[in-house]
Amino acid sequence: MSLTRLDRQYGTAIRGVWTATLGRTSRAWTNLGSWRDGDVRRFQRTALPIVFAGQRRVASLTATYLEQTYREIDGGRRVDLDFDKVTGRALRDVDPEDVYRRPFKEIWNALDNGVAFDVALDRGTHRLETVTKTDLQLARTHTFREVTAHQDGVEYYIRELRGEYDCALCLIASTQRYHKKDLMPIHPGCDCEPKTVRADYDPGQVIDEEKLERIHELVEEALGKSDRGGRAVDYRKIIVANDHGEIGPVLGYAGQRFTGPDDIKLPT
Repeated sequence: MSLTRLDRQYGTAIRGVWTATLGRTSRAWTNLGSWRDGDVRRFQRTALPIVFAGQRRVASLTATYLEQTYREIDGGRRVDLDFDKVTGRALRDVDPEDVYRRPFKEIWNALDNGVAFDVALDRGTHRLETVTKTDLQLARTHTFREVTAHQDGVEYYIRELRGEYDCALCLIASTQRYHKKDLMPIHPGCDCEPKTVRADYDPGQVIDEEKLERIHELVEEALGKSDRGGRAVDYRKIIVANDHGEIGPVLGYAGQRFTGPDDIKLPT
């Protein structure tokens, strides 16, 4: 099977899992009818098995895809993936019940601040969608790291823009290469696809100069200035990976304020 066809089949299968998982969790959320404290556990009992099944399916599809891709370029062997490492609590090191209580808190906090109920519900719904997408993407990125650790012929990877959720951060990050040992930086709701690169030498941080040049042009159109010499605006340094205590490396802009563990005041 050609790699192009393999890529296409994998992408279609992953999108199917995302659509099914998001659709089912959304229906479970909408069918609650009320979003009070007493509804939280009822929602968790329905939604968490759906999310876990989606994560496991994403992990299985990703492992199979990576093994088939590696077989095409360098032979290779099957990796016995430990699903407990790439699904559920292992992804955030936080109880999933706490994570899927957050959409309710989004509603309650909004109402406490005087926001209209329909607007508060929209915020909670959006929070649920973002949390679910992030959990599915984490299953993919963690599986990618676990499997490629056993593929000696792969040293680097790139991120390919695959879905409707691509943003400016992903666009710029897609011009870069990453070492396979590093978890792919994401953002909440990210659905980029990590893709292995076999290389006999380090291609350097920026691997798509043409796309980077186009980004320069677009920023110049928007801001009225651009500097390909890197003194005023160096887009190779504009994207950083902040260390999020829960979901790992998260894409952000250099200089962006990012809350860390030291900012959290624990009760004494």
